[in-house]
Amino acid sequence: MKHVIAPSILSADFANLQRDTEMINASEADWFHVDVMDGVFVPNISYGFPVLEAVKRHATKPLDVHLMIVNPDQYIEQFAKAGADIITVHYEACVHLHRTVQAIKATGCKAGVALNPHTPISVLTDILVDLDMVLIMSVNPGFGGQRFIQNTYKKVSALRALAMTIHPDLIIEVDGGVGLQNIGLLAEAGANAFVAGSAVFAAESPSKMISDLKSVSTGSVNI
Repeated sequence: MKHVIAPSILSADFANLQRDTEMINASEADWFHVDVMDGVFVPNISYGFPVLEAVKRHATKPLDVHLMIVNPDQYIEQFAKAGADIITVHYEACVHLHRTVQAIKATGCKAGVALNPHTPISVLTDILVDLDMVLIMSVNPGFGGQRFIQNTYKKVSALRALAMTIHPDLIIEVDGGVGLQNIGLLAEAGANAFVAGSAVFAAESPSKMISDLKSVSTGSVNI
């Protein structure tokens, strides 16, 4: 399939969450991106299991759950039961990352690891083969609507080069400030999954924006 577009429901209208969920269902989007924040790992609190379960009841596409929380291990099974299809944890939040990744896979979910802007890709060399996805944060995690960090292109390119020697089918997702102005360049660098929050939900027509993001000429991804 073509590159993945994953609208972030963090930017949706929570007074009309079912409406926005159904919009994503009917659009060309591939996944729902669900940002879970605890106010400890990041300076913001988003939502938890009730919202995830509510979205799952109406969603017809996979839920890409991004845990920006401390001690993610204690909640992995609960997130899987609540409806996650992909669970991504932060490298910076995991003391025993291999154990955490294996715990995610044991639930039947795909396993991802996110890297903050300051974290080098080299920390994943020994575990890359075990991952389904790496999420590159192109902003500092915690809030939507931030400015895209330009070093992300270099980081994605280096990760794709590393993956080609270890894990060619790795999905590389980018989260933060993604829009029509940079999705093509990110794809050229090697990314093939894109989280879009403000770009989608601040658009005059969110479904058209999703279509526009999907139609940008990029590579493909095997999922």
